[in-house]
Amino acid sequence: MVTGGNAIRGTRVGSGPMGEQDHGFHADRIAVSYWDALGNETVRYFAAGLPDEEIPETIDHPQSGLPAGRDKENPPELAKNEPYKTHLAYVKERRTEDEAEELLEDALRQRRERRGQS
Repeated sequence: MVTGGNAIRGTRVGSGPMGEQDHGFHADRIAVSYWDALGNETVRYFAAGLPDEEIPETIDHPQSGLPAGRDKENPPELAKNEPYKTHLAYVKERRTEDEAEELLEDALRQRRERRGQS
């Protein structure tokens, strides 16, 4: 038995003749370079007709993870990470000790009333 080649192996159905380069219309685009604080460059492509204010000023660099900006001489600095705060820490920022005592007393009073323990 002779095994023959399969002409469609590895191709998608409806993909057209092999080697065909023109698979449709390619929109005009512009290349925008971004640099991180380490000097790494990455390029993003945007539609040529896109207004400049819609092109982001900063992105996250895909390799370093640092913020990258469009100005090579002045790349954005890494923002300081805030330490993790618990829910209680956020509540303490919004309430004084006196307010906390008042709220606690009010909640306990309401609970006692519901239980009939005035």
